[in-house]
Amino acid sequence: MNLSFLKDRPFLKEMLVIAVPISFQQLINASLNMIDVIMVGQLGETSIAALGLSNQVFFVLILLLFGTTSGMAIFTAQFWGKQELEPIRKVLGMSVITTSLIALAFTLAATLMPRTVLGFYTNDAEVIEIGSQYLRIVGLSYIPVAIATSYIAVLRSIQLVRLTVIATVSALVFKTILGYMLIFGIWIFPPLGVRGAAIGTASGWTLELILLIGFVYAQRTPLASNLRTLFSFDLSFFARVLRTTLPAMANELFWSVGITTYNAIYAHIGTDSIAAINVNATIEELGFVVFMGLGNACAVMVGNRIGAGKKEEAYETVRRVIILSVSAAWIVGLIVFSLRDVVVGLYDLSPNGVTNVRMLMLMMACTLWIRMFNFSTFIGALRAGGDTRFALLMEICSIWLIGVPAAYFAAFVLHLPVYYVYLFVILEEIAKAFVSAWRFRSRKWIHDLVNV
Repeated sequence: MNLSFLKDRPFLKEMLVIAVPISFQQLINASLNMIDVIMVGQLGETSIAALGLSNQVFFVLILLLFGTTSGMAIFTAQFWGKQELEPIRKVLGMSVITTSLIALAFTLAATLMPRTVLGFYTNDAEVIEIGSQYLRIVGLSYIPVAIATSYIAVLRSIQLVRLTVIATVSALVFKTILGYMLIFGIWIFPPLGVRGAAIGTASGWTLELILLIGFVYAQRTPLASNLRTLFSFDLSFFARVLRTTLPAMANELFWSVGITTYNAIYAHIGTDSIAAINVNATIEELGFVVFMGLGNACAVMVGNRIGAGKKEEAYETVRRVIILSVSAAWIVGLIVFSLRDVVVGLYDLSPNGVTNVRMLMLMMACTLWIRMFNFSTFIGALRAGGDTRFALLMEICSIWLIGVPAAYFAAFVLHLPVYYVYLFVILEEIAKAFVSAWRFRSRKWIHDLVNV
């Protein structure tokens, strides 16, 4: 293993300038999400389950938005490497339109038929009732989230990460404080429980969009153009962008539906099982903060290098990030393992729930390195290199031919506890690791999309 790159100061500086703000942003997001779950957790396991299942709708939405914006950011990163600004603005306009239409569909589902949506995950009438109250309110913020996600993706691709961090962290802090006051009835507010958490969340995401647009124009960034420039793109260019973006969108759709299917299986095992999964998910999110920064930094750097015609540098960048990510994953795994008792003490869980959380954290700690290898190759190489069709095929096969059947077999045929079902799901990550490693080494994932 060649570690000489650790002496390459320009590389490390470029990577850290992008990775550290994104990791900090993700850390604040994960920490405050955990605080949200802890606050709602004081209302009992049913409320934790309701919040977690309601957020599965947002989870599917945010992954679709991520697929769309990251697919389009492949172009903006490469155009930035080529130092062409006008196409970047036009791609942003395409992204805003596309993501807003996707979010509109989710808004209608969340506000008009929340019970039907939640019925996919659970038969527990109380969970559905509480979750419906949450969804109807949060659904109103989905379009602002979509537009903000478009701006964040493009700002990252042109290495203006600081603005996104300030806007997102400010919004997250505001949402957490407001949610706390509304959940428990602090100051002049009545105690609204889960509905209070929903109002705080919707208000925070709306504030994020307002701050982002304000910063973009106040700082006169390259994205500060008039609406006519943003939305006056020709259809042939739009079609060219969509050819790369649609597989990324489909990728996230199939993956997110697969993940929600896993959660539906966990929920049908029992309410205490899905509550434990939701607690573990907040710890996973905290554990991923370093890797989110590294993966996104890798994607930006790879896109910039491909746009500048430096394909071998793009390959070397991914190799270095893989080494850093896998090494960091072992350290994070040890930390997660050592904090199991601390975590379970933060929640009002049944004895069975405590056992589930402890075992889930153990499984997560032991398998984190495999998932981070896949994340680095998938986001940093396949997605950033424009290899979205291969990535789509790999994702569909791993989840729907391995992961979902394995989870179903473990839960409903073998009747295993939720933590062993979780372990069966990791089989798809193991299969994916072999395929993604082969694709990475082949260099077939490198596609120059802007110098043609």
